[in-house]
Amino acid sequence: MPTTSQLVRKGRKKTKKKTQKAALGRWFNAKDRKFSELSAPFKRGVVLQVRTMTPKKPNSALRKVARVRLSNKQEITAYIQGEGHELAEHAIVMVRAGRVKDLPGVKYKIVRGKYDMGGVVGRKTSRSRYGTKKGGVVAPSVSTETEEAVPANE
Repeated sequence: MPTTSQLVRKGRKKTKKKTQKAALGRWFNAKDRKFSELSAPFKRGVVLQVRTMTPKKPNSALRKVARVRLSNKQEITAYIQGEGHELAEHAIVMVRAGRVKDLPGVKYKIVRGKYDMGGVVGRKTSRSRYGTKKGGVVAPSVSTETEEAVPANE
């Protein structure tokens, strides 16, 4: 415990708060080839691998996760929410913050119904979280590839 005179001389040092979602707080400037600090609620990424993980001790399941390389060159493990998915390697996804309590090291979740990640088919409740329209219909996912136009008169 410091004395009053020590506090007058030196003062107290402010402790820096460490962010829990570090990958969303960095931004890569490709032109200058350097990183900057810029917080973002979402990041786009490319799926490197889709696999399953087993949860911590009292729980038992096969949780679906994906290894994703974000636009700021960082690799993270993100959880795939909902029942069923058609996510494959090289798919473009959007990642948000949100940890999965029983999966160690998983601090991010993939946004359903955005880019190549489709919504949950037949979802009736909490639809906005799973990219599902009214009546359990999945919103058409916006593909990043250009589709060939088919001529009308053939």
